[in-house]
Amino acid sequence: MALLTRIRGPRDLDRLTGPQLAALAQEIRSFLVEEVSKTGGHLGPNLGVVELTIAMHRVFDSPRDRILFDTGHQSYVHKLLTGRQDFSRLKMKGGLSGYPSRAESEHDVIENSHASTVLGYADGLAKANKIQGHKDRPVVAVIGDGALTGGMAWEALNNIADCKDLPVVIVVNDNERSYSPTIGGLANHLATLRTTQNYERFLTWGKEALQRTPVVGQSLFETLHGAKKGLKDFIAPQGMFEDLGLKYIGPIDGHDLAALESAFTKARGFGGPVIVHCITEKGRGYHAAEQNDEDRFHAVGVIHPETGLPIKSSGKDWTSVFGEEMVSLGRERKDIVAITAAMLHPVGLAPFAKAYPDRIFDVGIAEQHAAVSAAGLATNGLHPVVAVYATFLNRAFDQVLMDVALHKLGVTFVLDRAGVTGTDGASHNGMWDMSILQVVPGLRLAAPRDADQVRAQLREAVEVGDAPTVVRYSKGTVGPAVPALGRIGGMDVLRENGEDGAGADGRRADVLIVSVGAMATMCLEAAELLAAQGITTTVVDPRWVKPVDAALPGLAAEHRMVVTVEDNGRAGGVGSAIAQALRDAGVDLPLRDFGIPQEFLDHAKREEILAEIGLTAPDIARKVTETVARLDRVGVEA
Repeated sequence: MALLTRIRGPRDLDRLTGPQLAALAQEIRSFLVEEVSKTGGHLGPNLGVVELTIAMHRVFDSPRDRILFDTGHQSYVHKLLTGRQDFSRLKMKGGLSGYPSRAESEHDVIENSHASTVLGYADGLAKANKIQGHKDRPVVAVIGDGALTGGMAWEALNNIADCKDLPVVIVVNDNERSYSPTIGGLANHLATLRTTQNYERFLTWGKEALQRTPVVGQSLFETLHGAKKGLKDFIAPQGMFEDLGLKYIGPIDGHDLAALESAFTKARGFGGPVIVHCITEKGRGYHAAEQNDEDRFHAVGVIHPETGLPIKSSGKDWTSVFGEEMVSLGRERKDIVAITAAMLHPVGLAPFAKAYPDRIFDVGIAEQHAAVSAAGLATNGLHPVVAVYATFLNRAFDQVLMDVALHKLGVTFVLDRAGVTGTDGASHNGMWDMSILQVVPGLRLAAPRDADQVRAQLREAVEVGDAPTVVRYSKGTVGPAVPALGRIGGMDVLRENGEDGAGADGRRADVLIVSVGAMATMCLEAAELLAAQGITTTVVDPRWVKPVDAALPGLAAEHRMVVTVEDNGRAGGVGSAIAQALRDAGVDLPLRDFGIPQEFLDHAKREEILAEIGLTAPDIARKVTETVARLDRVGVEA
């Protein structure tokens, strides 16, 4: 790593010769494979942008020139070139973030890790520069072809193109993939654009990409397709972009440093909006990644650097349980269809797609469209299952509310990575879904506690044909089954104090613990700790947390206090809904709601974050003991 260790900032690149830059690129790839294999992280995307990132930092003067990364999972090379070369704790507590982080460096302008937003940022930053008189400061926005499937990207392009003197350089990192192969990827060929093969590739891409673009897409495609001039002489990717008012440069070999620098230099000097179309190869230089057709090692855990195989084997995860049950449901019910937003494998729908290829729809990075398309499918008699990460459902809230719930449509939303996900940082914690969905009339929300309940509650969800349903579960290994002792109303009883039911005072126990989803094991541990202090408990899993079970207020009244524990933000969450239900029923009891504080949580392991925010069995037991002690003192004084 002789060259890499000498790079402390982007201007250190200026002194390197062509051969040295090529050697640096190789050093960076070796570094990434060696270090990311130890910690896990986004490996494939970064291997694909080594030369592209070097060339950007040689031509543009960061941080004076703002360099922005859409999603940001391809920013590791950028980190290395801006002085951050300690990857030993990547994505771990106290280590580097897996995404751009303004706390780490002045070179990180934004830290968005939700896709398709970077062009909007670029539009605003460039307009601010213009107003402030900074005409010589281009804004560089790096966006993948996968992120270009998102509607926000096209909204921003429309606005950027309207300002002819706005110095925005849009670098399209075209590797034909987001997680998996991108639908409608640009032609991956570096020869002349005017061959039949290139024309057909562009025409196919243009049709698929443009037809996903509201209003203007179809008409623009028809204009291009119906041009009277000979198509093979007329059509090239620049035709579309330049019709939108954007200068086009490319396609450029995204691994040719000289070609990249030349293209970026031209773009910098243009003074208006420019698209530089770069063809790159995800996972480049690492054989194991190049041979992985699923996602080219988009994101890996700890792996053997030579083979790319996982070091540790984990148990069955929540996602695969869902995926298996979807295949079974698809076999039993022909009306079940599935929708994914560019995440077929990550959300577990690949087996369903293999079994029922005509009943799976990948809409690209377009969660809003996924929800409305699902509404259309449901209107025509099908039952769509929309699978996304919990944090990404935030983007489709209006569509869930107005297009699904208002129309009383049977659409099931399955939310993966709900709650504290940990190492991917603030934007990926699924800590808002149970709060924002509380306000949706008629919506029913399930939080399974184990694999058996994922299967059971998914089946219950798809039986609902007159309202949206939601099934949300955690990330990682699912853990052992948590058996129920019985049922009260629709709630599973996980623990009852004693064998004789209610005590002499008519109470079942001192404390009713309402456990939500994956928190069941923790709640049972807390109950054991309370028992050691002489405090009796009942632990229930409501299974369906919205609406609040009608039997819950009556059950709560048989206890001295109520405790709710959820892997969701406390504000407006399940605890708040239960407190309101108790008030409405006239049940006046102390209630302690345990959950995630309303703050953006730094990246760390899930267990570290839970300990930090006081969401552990000992923390819960201690605070409940303190509350019970106060109740005892009040009783004595009375």
